[in-house]
Amino acid sequence: MIRKLFASLAGAAALGVILSAAGPSYAREIVAFRDNSAAGSIIIRTGERRLYYVMGDGRAVRYPVGVGKAGKQWSGHTYIDGKYLHPAWSPPADVRRDKPHLPDVIAGGSPRNPMGVAAMTLNGGQYAIHGTNVPSSVGGFVSYGCIRMYNQDISDLFGRVSVGTPVIVAR
Repeated sequence: MIRKLFASLAGAAALGVILSAAGPSYAREIVAFRDNSAAGSIIIRTGERRLYYVMGDGRAVRYPVGVGKAGKQWSGHTYIDGKYLHPAWSPPADVRRDKPHLPDVIAGGSPRNPMGVAAMTLNGGQYAIHGTNVPSSVGGFVSYGCIRMYNQDISDLFGRVSVGTPVIVAR
């Protein structure tokens, strides 16, 4: 009996390690989605702090995201114009103004790089949908206008979309 209990506890502990390595259990999920957007589109609802990848058939993959803080929010239609794994990051002018101590470039893969494991740049501006080196920021109003995702979620979305994918940002 003791051996069986220990084996069950060891299995549960191993499963817990596997699940915690995958990230928060509430991160991405498939949900009902009633919207007229075309399958393959990305819809970001900043007020909800959620990104939806429209699958069609009334379903979407929903991801938690960090969005622009007060005064840095935006909305509109755009599209993905680039996809990058382990991108380097150069602080934009408004970030540099607020944080002049930042270096000109932070190398991709550095634990100090705020882009995380992947980034998808958005046409028409300095914004991107990207991973993060601060997972606790996901779910908040935290950025200078970029959309932050857990690294495992940006990796999942990165594999689902291509350059040209439409993106709609709504408040």
